[in-house]
Amino acid sequence: MPDISGYEVCAQLKALAETKDIPIIFVTAHIDEATETRCFNEGAVDFISKPINRNTVRARVRTHLLLKAQSDLLRQLVYLDGLTEVHNRRYFDERLSQEWKLASRHHTPLSLIIIDVDSFKKYNDLYGHLAGDDCLRRVAKTIQRTLKRATDLVARYGGEEFACLLPNTELSGAMAVAELIRTQVLEQEIPHADSSAASFVSISLGVCCRGAESTAALADFLLQADTQLYQAKKKGKNQTCGILLENNGL
Repeated sequence: MPDISGYEVCAQLKALAETKDIPIIFVTAHIDEATETRCFNEGAVDFISKPINRNTVRARVRTHLLLKAQSDLLRQLVYLDGLTEVHNRRYFDERLSQEWKLASRHHTPLSLIIIDVDSFKKYNDLYGHLAGDDCLRRVAKTIQRTLKRATDLVARYGGEEFACLLPNTELSGAMAVAELIRTQVLEQEIPHADSSAASFVSISLGVCCRGAESTAALADFLLQADTQLYQAKKKGKNQTCGILLENNGL
């Protein structure tokens, strides 16, 4: 490559979130120890010197593809909630940090929905913990089905709480998604005889949107979403409250 070296290509690929985990094999006529060491230092997983043996190349590529598939599976398991099979809090925190930086850099809106299953302790007390587990699974799957874009994220936030992250979404769009989730969960008609909000399992939702030009802190973003959830609970549950963060505040 006349304008860029293989080292630079490797470094650029490793610097991008979309390509940093792709296995890179250097194929080069240079066979000295310094070249080999630099290739590995730049992030390569293997080093093949020319002239190449086609069978050797095929075998090494096959091996690294298998290792990559196994690594991806392990990473997926680490980031999944064991009960509901949606993403867990660890993955949510990492994605939130990434999306916050992207939204700040590109001046795009970012919305967060925090969801709480209404009167869930009473549900567990009345129907038992196994039924409670099944309830959480059904709520999680309903939320997951409702989110249509590949960039949208649902994660178990903790206990009976879930969080949805909606990149490049204004408050009006996030409120519409939240209301759709709320009605979809209610339409599952999961009986809840001890709920003060509805005769079926319902949810309350708090929405916060970081405006495209907002300079608010990430901590405020999370706090305001949680505050809106509290307001929804305070108003009687089974409803959605939302707020827009602009500049360095509300």
